[in-house]
Amino acid sequence: MTQSEAPPHHHAPVAAPGNSNAHDHGDGGDLGLILTVLTFLGLAVAMVDAFIMPIPQQLLLAGLGLAYLAGGAPPALAATRDLWHDHVLNIDLLMVTAALAAAAVGSAMEGAVLLALFSLSGTLEHRAMGRARRAVEALMQLRPETALLRTAEGVREVPVDSLRPGDRVILRPGARVPVDGKIVEGEGTLDESTITGESEPQKKGPGASVHEACVNLDAILTIEVTRALADSTVARMIRLVTEAQAAKAPSERFSDWFGQRYTVAVLAGSVLAFFGFRAWGLETGDALYRAAVLLVAASPCAVVISVPAAILSALSAAARGGVLFKGGAALEELAEVRVFAFDKTGTLTTGRAEVTDLLPLEGDEDALLALLAGVEAHSEHPIAAAILRAAETRGIMPAEVSGVRALPSEGIMGRDAAGDLWAGNARMAARMGAEVDGRLDAMHAGDQTVVLLGRGARLLGAVTVADAIRDSARRGVEALAAQGVARVVMMTGDRPEVAARIGASLGFAAADIEAGLLPEDKVRLVDRLDRDLGGRGKVAFVGDGVNDAAALARADVGVAMGVAGSEVALQAADVALMADDLTRLADAHRLARRAARVIRQNLIFALGAMAVLVIGGLFFELPLPLAVVGHEGGTLLVVLNGLRLLADPIRRA
Repeated sequence: MTQSEAPPHHHAPVAAPGNSNAHDHGDGGDLGLILTVLTFLGLAVAMVDAFIMPIPQQLLLAGLGLAYLAGGAPPALAATRDLWHDHVLNIDLLMVTAALAAAAVGSAMEGAVLLALFSLSGTLEHRAMGRARRAVEALMQLRPETALLRTAEGVREVPVDSLRPGDRVILRPGARVPVDGKIVEGEGTLDESTITGESEPQKKGPGASVHEACVNLDAILTIEVTRALADSTVARMIRLVTEAQAAKAPSERFSDWFGQRYTVAVLAGSVLAFFGFRAWGLETGDALYRAAVLLVAASPCAVVISVPAAILSALSAAARGGVLFKGGAALEELAEVRVFAFDKTGTLTTGRAEVTDLLPLEGDEDALLALLAGVEAHSEHPIAAAILRAAETRGIMPAEVSGVRALPSEGIMGRDAAGDLWAGNARMAARMGAEVDGRLDAMHAGDQTVVLLGRGARLLGAVTVADAIRDSARRGVEALAAQGVARVVMMTGDRPEVAARIGASLGFAAADIEAGLLPEDKVRLVDRLDRDLGGRGKVAFVGDGVNDAAALARADVGVAMGVAGSEVALQAADVALMADDLTRLADAHRLARRAARVIRQNLIFALGAMAVLVIGGLFFELPLPLAVVGHEGGTLLVVLNGLRLLADPIRRA
């Protein structure tokens, strides 16, 4: 029997997707189930003889032989393999030894009960844990196998893995995006929930990025490939989650360390117990039986599996909600975070300018915005883009403006049907001889950029433009505070007055707003926050994963947000939020803290149950079947307790 054929048992580590030890479905998993069924059939034959009616001796031996072979051979092979290759004594060896000891003293049926329950527990545990692993494998299944490639000869269907950057593919309504790219023709709505976790479909047009596995809902789109399949968003997500599941958290490393060394101690202790029982006056058979009971009672299965069950479930629940952890260590550290430090631009704000206020001095707001958009349509400045977006949002067509020319550091001039127009700052107004109306004083007194519009010396109105606050920012910050976080800090390289406005609107205390910072200043502040905690918690820094790489690296937990499609951000952070939604961070923090509680519950229960069973085996005549039920039942309970985290995914707002 090969390694991949052996049914799973408690000693086996949690396998990452693609690992040959993973048997949650397919031949390996089916074989494990079949062997479990055969073990119970053999046990059933023995129980008929013991409790219902005598059966022929040959049939009884055949039933017991089937139970021992089907239930005992796989763990025996696994124990031999680990002992031969890794020089490790594992839990499988304890179970097989206990079953053989029971048979040796005339309690073969009780040994068969042990093997049957051990096999059943392993199969159920593996299938339950497989639910968590399938969350990652589902990502692979989202990939379409073919795409419609547009060539000079026409459109033809090709394998997705043959696409290269620069190729153009046609995407029909209802089809999944085959690879990462950008829209070059068409405008439609895409469901991005599989990648970013966004519940609302997103409307996109030419120039917009699209991610592999997202669904085109309602339009025919032409997409230019920007990444090959091996470097796509889904490929990187799969790699990241696979590495996260393979990487062990500190508590997982402890349980592995404990399990390996404790197994040796149990074997040695059982041998000593046998001689102790003999010295106490028990017959050889009774002493061997009591030693076998002790082997089962002291087996650390529940301890070893309790941590991976919770860690893997939490990682999978987070991944379903668009939050990726780089391993169990990041999950455990996020649970201990008591201070969150946020970058401002691109994190708490959208990172792009938006029109925040309009003040028409002649006509109405729509007329003002139409004239401004007409002038700014000829500019590539970010402020011009903000004005054009505002006009588009309101459904306003930009006015026809021609003869446009720019005056650096002042503004832009042009002509419409009514005459000359200009748009710019106070220097532009002074050049044109226009006096700033008193009604505009409040605008100039603020910290936002003011764009004036006029004809010659006559002012027509003004708009203010500023970096817009992200919709989820306030809710995310408030949620963290509600969860008992000690402090939430904002760090920015922007001007103090801008930082004060943004911070106040988000509920930051004045003492928690740090402005005018260079990248090295953010690192220094993160270090100071860490020292202030004095070891009573950890510090997380939340940024875009590019400009704040140093601060992300210095923090105990680096969190990059909105990183779908960004290789740099995925590499820089310990935690990656696939969508620009800070409420996901609060949910991830809550999930991490709940996972930490579940791990503590599992370890306390597992160690406590083991202590009770050991005491029963040493000082009381604990029957082997009861020790088996207590051991296997405890193992299943800690697995199921860990799997409860699968039902606590990140909310998709």
